Amino acid sequence: MFIEPNTSGLRRGSIEVICGSMFSGKTEELIRRLKRVKIANQRAAIFKPALDTRYDKQQIVSHDTNAVDSKPVEHSRQILEQAGEAAVIGIDEAQFFDSDLPEVCDELAKKGIRVIVAGLDMDYLGKPFGQMPNLLAKADFVTKLHAICMQCGHLANYSFRKIANDEQVVLGAKDSYEPRCRSCYDKP
Repeated sequence: MFIEPNTSGLRRGSIEVICGSMFSGKTEELIRRLKRVKIANQRAAIFKPALDTRYDKQQIVSHDTNAVDSKPVEHSRQILEQAGEAAVIGIDEAQFFDSDLPEVCDELAKKGIRVIVAGLDMDYLGKPFGQMPNLLAKADFVTKLHAICMQCGHLANYSFRKIANDEQVVLGAKDSYEPRCRSCYDKP
């Protein structure tokens, strides 16, 4: 990725979106980027939706149990209020946020803040999930990650729900979901 030099002295904001299926490493990649921000001595603020309490109420935790502290928020507008002097904002599980999230990210980027967002691009039905399509449209940079299909071993980009439940949002991990490729996802 080439970033043109900033000669104006002002920070240039941007929106980076990390997307993919469950178990593709989205949160792991978000944490990796945020660790690099820390190494560069930049201020970061990290947020997650308050409803995501799977591994921890406060921290963002990957399936591999890597973690960073975060602030759980009920509404995406709280991110603007709590951003403080951060040069970088990290947001995990973006698909669970409300419809204001794309505009919140846009406002932050216009203020010169680097916004890194991670989330599922599709739900268990293979349909665009939450505000992710709008974030992808606004993104300056997009990283699409893939898992490994649990049926055949090929690249997977679908989150197959293993339990019977028709709700769009069902929090779970390996007990409830598995990654599948297109072919294995479509098999009866």
